Amino acid sequence: MNLEKWRVPIEKLRLTIDPNSLGFNSTEEITFCEEIVGQDRAVAALRMGLEIESIGYNIYVTGPVGTGRTTTVKCLLDEIEKGKRIPDDKLYVNNFKDPDSPRLIRLPAGQGREFKKDMEDFIEHLQKNIPAVFESEGYQRRRNLLVEAFKEWSSKKTVEFEKKLEKEGFAIVQPNPFVKPEIVYKFGENLVKITDLLYAAEEGKITEEEYERIRDRHRELTEELNNIFKALKEKEKETREKLINLDKEEIKPLLVDQIKEMKEKYQNEKISIYLDEVEESILNNLSLFREKKEESGFPPTDPFLDYRVNLLVDNAEEKGAPVIFETSPTYKNLFGVIERVWDARGQWRTDFTKIKAGSLVKADGGYLVLNALDTLIEPGVWNTLKRTLRNRKVEIQNYDLYSLFYYSALKPEPIDIDLKVIMIGDPILYSLLATYDEDFKKVFKVRADFDWQMPYSEKTVKEYIKVIKSIITKENLLPFDNTGVGEVINFSIRLAGRRNKLSARFNIIADILKEASYWAKKEGKEMVSSSQVKKAIDHRRFRSRLLEEKIQDMIDEGTLLIDTEGKVVGQINGLSIFDTGEYAFGRPTRITARTAVGTQGVIDIEREAELSGKIHSKGVLILSGYLRYKYAQEHPLIMSASICFEQSYSGVEGDSASSAELCCLLSALSGLPLRQDIAITGSVNQKGEIQPIGGVNEKIEGFFEVCQKRGLKGTEGVIIPERNVEDLMLREEVIDACAQGLFHIYAVKTIEEAIEILTGLPAGEKDEKGNYPEGSVNYLVAKRLKEYALKYKEFAREEKSS
Repeated sequence: MNLEKWRVPIEKLRLTIDPNSLGFNSTEEITFCEEIVGQDRAVAALRMGLEIESIGYNIYVTGPVGTGRTTTVKCLLDEIEKGKRIPDDKLYVNNFKDPDSPRLIRLPAGQGREFKKDMEDFIEHLQKNIPAVFESEGYQRRRNLLVEAFKEWSSKKTVEFEKKLEKEGFAIVQPNPFVKPEIVYKFGENLVKITDLLYAAEEGKITEEEYERIRDRHRELTEELNNIFKALKEKEKETREKLINLDKEEIKPLLVDQIKEMKEKYQNEKISIYLDEVEESILNNLSLFREKKEESGFPPTDPFLDYRVNLLVDNAEEKGAPVIFETSPTYKNLFGVIERVWDARGQWRTDFTKIKAGSLVKADGGYLVLNALDTLIEPGVWNTLKRTLRNRKVEIQNYDLYSLFYYSALKPEPIDIDLKVIMIGDPILYSLLATYDEDFKKVFKVRADFDWQMPYSEKTVKEYIKVIKSIITKENLLPFDNTGVGEVINFSIRLAGRRNKLSARFNIIADILKEASYWAKKEGKEMVSSSQVKKAIDHRRFRSRLLEEKIQDMIDEGTLLIDTEGKVVGQINGLSIFDTGEYAFGRPTRITARTAVGTQGVIDIEREAELSGKIHSKGVLILSGYLRYKYAQEHPLIMSASICFEQSYSGVEGDSASSAELCCLLSALSGLPLRQDIAITGSVNQKGEIQPIGGVNEKIEGFFEVCQKRGLKGTEGVIIPERNVEDLMLREEVIDACAQGLFHIYAVKTIEEAIEILTGLPAGEKDEKGNYPEGSVNYLVAKRLKEYALKYKEFAREEKSS
């Protein structure tokens, strides 16, 4: 049979870039360019999301790793942030009326550190000058006048009362300073308590009338003494207040001018209120500036802590809107934290100066970039982030997942924020969030999808070359000549999976460029050419193909049974893809089919053994649909057939082997042997049309390597879907073998064409009477199925009669 009509021409097996068509000899001739290439859709979405100011227009960036998601976001943010207003500084200060609720103050960028410095200078000024005022002669004179006046008054009162007591025969005794003075009576040479005087009356030493007179007078004098003590306390309190007022009068001039100066400088209502409270607090706590505490073995507590300023966010150095890439989105890093320290008593302590800002507060007025998966797996982060973006407020609070005993009563004033959050993740995670989290689309209204491919055209190739140039420049690589760049573009086309596409996975392209430059340097070259690029690609494959070689060894040793010559009934070489994550390769897999009379239809052994995925099971079910459509129009489909991927123990997924399975099944039904030197790949629908599949290059090369190891005889080849011809970017060794007629690629549209190649017989079309040509594949299949139906009918009749 002539197979030329299906053979793919050599020129279609690979698209090869002509280096001379690129328009340069070396990348040194190319202009460096920072343009974003091949992501127009994503860039448009990003721009819209960044420019809309409404709530909820945060951005979720999706796409495969290496498509330039982070780089593009950074470039756009660098472009946009320069034209935006620098956000305010944020400070926390003490709330003197409610210390558990620190106050937030906003100041224009740069003024935050100025205000903090002004307050530190102010307190330092008071520390130096308040003690000086208290030590001045004028202050000491006025203070001494008040103190001496009190002493003189109290002494006069005391002396007058003591004289009065002495005159009436009484005296005051006070055993020690901690006991209240007591009035006693002079009885002879002795001082007698009034209670002891009663005994003298009973003994007749004094009359009853005299005792009662002394007792009554003692009560009157005791009452008078109590009144004197009360007056003394009031006078002492009055003097103390005068002394306090004296201190305030002397110190207030030190405060007023500087506080007035700060109020005029900052023109901020909250600062004015705060400074008034600072003034009041200082005047009420002047002892802080007068007393010098002795140092202890513990870290000393700042006595002036209440007057410190916590500069939460300092934007003095910003040139535009802040852009923060948070690589570790923990709760503390995102929302802030209230830190704690051990105090001198061995207990946890905190205050408003221990409040630390998180990335959401630092990025206020700008942009915050997060990794989606990292954000979702951190405890407590996701729900708090959504709530924060909805309310546009950050509440800094203590959050410690592992702390059972410590709780901070501090509740700082919430911070209003206005920022864009850009979250970078994969499409699957986006779909899960969009499906199962009802709040997700409310706070992330914009999706920016990054494509892993870009169209192949003269214009895009020129843009692609500029990207290559930018990578070479940034990574300080050797220059590439036109052959080297051409080979990189060839690799990009293969990576993209179609000849009309270029790969947008620039991380892999960058790796090839770096490795090619490395090999060129090893060889002492000053410029990278195609040979070094090919070496980089080959070595990359070599590093990753351990599993591929192990499987090939098993085939070579006969452990994995694969025939590459002869013909066998009900047996075919399908092609499978093995993907290690970094590297994918193809290898042949023996597929077998066996048929018998019965009603079970097509039995997928992989599914019965729970080794197949849903898509593979669907592909097998399609085979039954094809058989019914093709052969069961005049009689029922009476058949039990089993299909098996031999020596497959790790599971099968995908429908790309369904064409091989169908050909194998038709062989088993017709009794016609299939060529073992030809493998086949492609999915099939119920009409028998061969549909395109993925990994066509890897599958062809996998079967080629098996045949090459055994020695090519010129008959080997692979059948592929015709729609996959545009995806062909085969390795040069495969193309060379095809050019020499040692290996062949056949492209087919239908299962009938495939079966003709594999059996060497025509598939056969129905004539006007609905019969297939005798001897054709379809004739033999239909004949066998009819025989099965008759045998089943006869068997059923015999069973019924018995």
